[in-house]
Amino acid sequence: MLKFFKILIKCSKNDMETHELQVVDGTSKRNAVSPTREENFPEWYQQVIRVSGLADNSPVRGCMVIRPWGYAIWELIQKRLDGMFKASGHKNAYFPLFIPLKYFEKEAEHVEGFAKECAIVTHTRLQSDGKGKLRPASELDEPLIVRPTSETIIGEMFSKWIHSYRDLPIKINQWANVVRWEMRPRMFLRTTEFLWQEGHTVHATGEEAQNEALDMLECYRIFAENYMAMPIVCGKKPESEKFPGAVSTFTLEAMMQDGKALQAGTSHFLGQNFAKSSNIKFVNENGQEEFGWTTSWGVTTRLIGGLIMTHSDDDGLILPPHLAPTQIVILPIYREDSKQRVLEYCKILQTELSQIILESEKLRIEIDDRSIRGGEKSWEWIKKGVPIRIEVGLRDIQNDLVCVYRRDKSPRNKEFMPHAQLIHSTAEILVDIQAALFKRAQKYREESSTHINSREEFIEFFKQKNSGFAYTHWCGNDTIVDKMKSEFGITIRCLPFEETSPGTCIFTGNQSAQKVIWARSY
Repeated sequence: MLKFFKILIKCSKNDMETHELQVVDGTSKRNAVSPTREENFPEWYQQVIRVSGLADNSPVRGCMVIRPWGYAIWELIQKRLDGMFKASGHKNAYFPLFIPLKYFEKEAEHVEGFAKECAIVTHTRLQSDGKGKLRPASELDEPLIVRPTSETIIGEMFSKWIHSYRDLPIKINQWANVVRWEMRPRMFLRTTEFLWQEGHTVHATGEEAQNEALDMLECYRIFAENYMAMPIVCGKKPESEKFPGAVSTFTLEAMMQDGKALQAGTSHFLGQNFAKSSNIKFVNENGQEEFGWTTSWGVTTRLIGGLIMTHSDDDGLILPPHLAPTQIVILPIYREDSKQRVLEYCKILQTELSQIILESEKLRIEIDDRSIRGGEKSWEWIKKGVPIRIEVGLRDIQNDLVCVYRRDKSPRNKEFMPHAQLIHSTAEILVDIQAALFKRAQKYREESSTHINSREEFIEFFKQKNSGFAYTHWCGNDTIVDKMKSEFGITIRCLPFEETSPGTCIFTGNQSAQKVIWARSY
């Protein structure tokens, strides 16, 4: 049986307007999510999604229903990234969900890479069989692929839009959904249908296109670290892991709290491969016709999964302030005879706090005046991950105090502060929460990463639970990669940009141009 304890902070011996926190204790220690991260991280992850109200499983296998709280986080991700894209000269457009099969057949390596993940439409219309069942009525002349990515269809349009070097560069982004048939789905991390943005550009030179791919990778890094408070390692994917049809794939790798890597975004230098298959040509300044140089890059709703696994705890979701749909929730505590006065005070407080500017926007404040027990109400917001909770009772008003809780600290950790001090320091508190979350995640990554110089040390490292990142020299032999994947379930996550010193491969003794990062991953 779960035991319930109450922490009562009495404002006066006769005052029933108390700051009450109902704590759930499964065994000997408090937690609101069961199992805990230590007990079963994958199940803990699913339970955080459930108790925080982010999403539900869909009746369609492999798909999910994103609930308002989860979708509000995605909207904030969209808003921030969209502004960054537009500031760097990209424009939004939209392309069809359905792509003719013949477009995929133009680029052999690309279609081979996605063949097993494609969903295919082969029929149109439904008709009754006379027995209460509906069946497809007519077969399409050509099957349609449900968009797994849009290089082929966008390339077709680029070939119509581009004629001269004066048309370049062209920088397009679209916010859309895609479908990739997923055998082992997990909400936000791997679902059959997911939301994303995909950028596609064409340039006059290979150097310009490669710089674009790296610039967008840097855009993602800034977003991940500054808004998600998620430390990132940037690097290049090995040949075996690059995007189908790309010359080079660049990646952002983040470490989750179980030591596994999450690929948080990718940017691809496509060379002239897709330009040749889609006939994207332009006349250069010398009057000569040549193929364009293209890129593509994208991030998905898996970023929300990354937020959960980077910051959340055994009490539920923890959101960095910049991506919290509600940054501050005000919780009135009252008896019937003090209700009106307390609510009026809370509305004044909300108005004042809403005028505070953070990241060029007014703060997002909510008052929760539902008629439910204070402890239950408080725990609901703890589990939803709201950065700051403010409790206000009649005695607090009389003493010119408010009770402030920070989500990055223990639910028991509270501070009473004067009204004026709260208004003055709220922005600073939110900035401090944002920085504290990043620092905590960065510290965990550093403590869970190691540089390894022998095969024996490497094997011992990955025998550990929650092993983390291993930096080693590697000579480029893919047989080693296959062996490590089959024996330990680990892969090379990237060739990090900052590890470029040559050395000796720990597996073969051969020369190695630089170190790579090995890890288990999502």
